[in-house]
Amino acid sequence: MLKYIKGHMASIDGIEWFPIISFIIFFSFFIGLIFYVITMKKKKVEEMKNIPLENGEEQESEEDQDEGEDQLPNEQNKSL
Repeated sequence: MLKYIKGHMASIDGIEWFPIISFIIFFSFFIGLIFYVITMKKKKVEEMKNIPLENGEEQESEEDQDEGEDQLPNEQNKSL
């Protein structure tokens, strides 16, 4: 089976350029990706870093969260 494929591939004119072109596309993509990451603005990186923590609303700052821990929710205040 491999000899059959190899025989047909050898009969194609210019087949030696296909691996070279594939490598150039592959290499260019990763060079472009590295360039994009290096030149990204720090604000965008911070925004993307917090995406997994967001639940469709903005995150509260740590100070707001600390203040909220001292207060009981309304339902718990009524039962006390």
